[in-house]
Amino acid sequence: MRVTPRRLRRMLPALLLLPLLATACGGDDSGSSSKGKSSSGSDLSGTLNGSGSSFQNNFDLAAIDGFTADESGVTINYNSVGSGQGKTELAAGVTDFAGTDSLVKPEEKAGFKGGDLLYFPTVAAPITVSYNVSGLDDLKLSPETLAKIFQRAVKTWDDPAIKADNPDASLPSKAITVVHRADGSGTTSNFTKYLAAAAPGVWTLGSGDTVAWPADEQAGQKNAGVAQIVKQSDGAIGYVDFSDATATDLSVASIKNKAGKFVAPTLDAASAAVAAATIGIDLTYSPLDPEGDDAYPITSPTWILVYKNQTDAGKAAVLKAFLRYVLTDGQDLAADNGYAPISKDLAGKAVAQLDQLVLPGA
Repeated sequence: MRVTPRRLRRMLPALLLLPLLATACGGDDSGSSSKGKSSSGSDLSGTLNGSGSSFQNNFDLAAIDGFTADESGVTINYNSVGSGQGKTELAAGVTDFAGTDSLVKPEEKAGFKGGDLLYFPTVAAPITVSYNVSGLDDLKLSPETLAKIFQRAVKTWDDPAIKADNPDASLPSKAITVVHRADGSGTTSNFTKYLAAAAPGVWTLGSGDTVAWPADEQAGQKNAGVAQIVKQSDGAIGYVDFSDATATDLSVASIKNKAGKFVAPTLDAASAAVAAATIGIDLTYSPLDPEGDDAYPITSPTWILVYKNQTDAGKAAVLKAFLRYVLTDGQDLAADNGYAPISKDLAGKAVAQLDQLVLPGA
């Protein structure tokens, strides 16, 4: 299956600048300036800094654009350094929030000096198995075969394991180039957790933001880096978020799910996986290897991770308003940027969780 680009450029922020430019060109005899209220009538102002997941980067940037278009006194910066680094920077107090596709491990919690954490679910999307093999347009892979490929037990495209999944395909006698993430990544965590769950008797490399990959594989920085290596290398295969696979126009495999169905990575199939997942009290959940004929089995959740106890009242007000936007109007931006929105029920629970943010002096 080949995915074609679907992301649309958002023009609203640029259009909103035109009146400001016109005013600047006409001059202001008073010689003074004031931000006043935003176009929404809000008094919000301040700067938030976030970092983390590249998987959710395209949605986060679209949500930031949408929110700040109405909140002209607010600046939000997001640096897609990977989930692992994002959590590290939040723990160190470098940032105000972290984008993450993986959870903080129990042994890591003590490193978060700001105290308790809150997970705010945002969107979900497939982790595609993207490949570049001339003449191969409809690849199917079982979890066992996928595990063998990524731990280098299967090294050529005409291997019997791949032939068993694709009995009618013409498979070339070509070496497989495996591409994984070089950085600590929630995408890696979810991909390897899936393999551990779906192919427990085959997968031996464990799971986490990083794993000990075989030395003869290639590594790319962030999802976009993996996508580019796959795109440029005939015979390559790698795991890439749906948004970057779409933007790079990569071929993607259909993966055999728990029901025995080969399912292509689509937003509807991701939504089916999310619907089958159990939501925890803390709003964490795993849509990996779910039940259901229509569920894509390698679906990743995403969260914005924040401290429950806020120390700056101004930043806390901006953060709370931004999270509310992400969970309400911001959900309308998901599909155009390559993501499935979360369910209205989950979004409602996340909005209610905003009341758990403790502001200074409270």
